[in-house]
Amino acid sequence: MGNKFLQLVKRFLPDGFITGILVMILLAYLLPGIGKEGSTIELKVVIRYGISLLFFFYGLRLSPEKLKNDLSNWRLHLLIQGITFLIFPLTVLAFHPLFAGTDHEILWLSVFFLAALPSTVSSSVVMVSIAEGNISSAIFNASISGVIGILLTPLWMSLFMERQTEAFAFGQVLHDLVIQILIPVFVGLILHRWWGKWANRNKAYLSLFDKSVILMVVYRSFSDSFLNGIFNSIALHELLLLGGSVIGLFFFIFEGTKYLTKRLHFNREDRITVLFAGSKKSLVHGSVMVMVLFGDTTIGSLFLVPVMIYHAFQLFYISIIARRYARELHQG
Repeated sequence: MGNKFLQLVKRFLPDGFITGILVMILLAYLLPGIGKEGSTIELKVVIRYGISLLFFFYGLRLSPEKLKNDLSNWRLHLLIQGITFLIFPLTVLAFHPLFAGTDHEILWLSVFFLAALPSTVSSSVVMVSIAEGNISSAIFNASISGVIGILLTPLWMSLFMERQTEAFAFGQVLHDLVIQILIPVFVGLILHRWWGKWANRNKAYLSLFDKSVILMVVYRSFSDSFLNGIFNSIALHELLLLGGSVIGLFFFIFEGTKYLTKRLHFNREDRITVLFAGSKKSLVHGSVMVMVLFGDTTIGSLFLVPVMIYHAFQLFYISIIARRYARELHQG
């Protein structure tokens, strides 16, 4: 009886990773600016190298033969990108008539901006890895999503913005994507022949490293937001409205994606990849695009609020689901 009670309590208590996310948000609020620019050790530099190393380890664990087979899985890739850049924006667009011409239209537009963003890269792959889904397809779709978003996000936003936005620095973004993500994965793939078995034997330790990198990203994102006063630029009732809207959007897409993958008869690994990669939105890309579209204006900070809320919630909720899927696999 005692063991059953402890197991029940453990099932509903947040695990270390979820607790870590909450602790990072609280730490960012209480002690923002740790590792800021100009510090002896800059957190953004640590994160940059951490993400590169994270993808190098993914490359080590990937079989080149499996990756080649995954790239031919066009149904999976098309569905993920379709959810990210079509279903997401069209869902929010359907609510525009309710807000057009009202004081809350700008809030609707900020949620539309969120819906038009690309998927995350590192956290999508990490969650797919935790749930033991199709990692190679997750890497491919997360990476290509960022490139597609550079073009499609401002195109969607241009439907409602009065002035033409300045062009993105496409070359620089593509350069960063290649250097920080694609090259480490490629090097890992090359070394898989010699170090692949070592990486798979130490998967638990590498997973711990993955989570540590994500926790640093969470801290830095919220730290910057608190330092820049992003949450001070919006009233409480507006914040609650935005929070309810983006969480509702998340569950609509998440449950709809789950239904689609079942109807299309995807296997377990591919279902996890579509579900996690298709329902994510990138805070990193959101921050960059806000600066390009709105510069340093106050309205830019407003557009980041729903992205911040969505980013935090998706990490929290999907980490729970990822751990549950992993448990079910091993118990089955």
